[in-house]
Amino acid sequence: MTSSSSAGLAAARAPARDSFHVEPLTCTIGAELGGVSLADAARHDALFAEIRALLLKHRVLFLRDQDISRADHVAFARRWGELEDHPIAGSDPDHPGLVRIYKDANSPPEHYENSYHCDATWREAPPMACVLRCVETPAVGGDTVWVNMVEAYDRLPERIKQRIAGLRARHSLEATFGGTMAMEKRHALRASYPDAEHPVVRTHPETGEKVLFVNAFTTHFVNFHTPDNVRVGQDFTPGAGHLLSYLISQAAIPEYQVRFRWRKNSVAIWDNRCTQHYAVQDYWPAVRRMERTAILGDPPC
Repeated sequence: MTSSSSAGLAAARAPARDSFHVEPLTCTIGAELGGVSLADAARHDALFAEIRALLLKHRVLFLRDQDISRADHVAFARRWGELEDHPIAGSDPDHPGLVRIYKDANSPPEHYENSYHCDATWREAPPMACVLRCVETPAVGGDTVWVNMVEAYDRLPERIKQRIAGLRARHSLEATFGGTMAMEKRHALRASYPDAEHPVVRTHPETGEKVLFVNAFTTHFVNFHTPDNVRVGQDFTPGAGHLLSYLISQAAIPEYQVRFRWRKNSVAIWDNRCTQHYAVQDYWPAVRRMERTAILGDPPC
């Protein structure tokens, strides 16, 4: 076959753009894509580029009826970059980087997802994006909420923005996933995955937007104890704690959110640099099985 014939065959197999549509779901975050397969997007540069641009605009994208293989899931995610493993959940043995998040009546109690969080901020370089596919879901319940943390920062009072400019905070795996472990095991976890330090306000590396970057993994500020913030010693603990609690609470504001109801073969793709999410655990003892890939990111700055 000649090169011109090969090019023509590839063009013929490319997905039709006129079947691809985008429906925004709220005024601040989220859009549903229709008429597109992620298996196709894994193979076609133009389609993948369009999805990537839409993610920067809407921050989380949803797709229905993605009856794709695990290999297709991993291939699509790898278009973004290298995949990471998870030290607690682990990966599918045949598909490194594909984390199985399976819940049922016997799920360990320490594996809570029902807090507003940004994935793996306990890493020095948290994931830049994630792709989550629903394999099995309850008839009702088990929704997930995503939050636009650019909007959360933009709407902060100016006095708060000034106060948190330059602040940095500690993020911990030990204090969250390690909370129910025996002391020796918890200390070993921390030795392998030491706490990370990140700016309270990060800059999105592609859009330049400011992002409020504290969440359920954040334990404390590391540079709050200064003469500007502390008149006497007892100002330190309540002052820093109250401010951190206030900032973390911003994720719970409905105007910054979108809520998604899962069905089998639904997929969510989110920008982990500027969103948080909350998995609603209202379905016990029903079964909920999800499979997730997380793409390696850069250290926040």
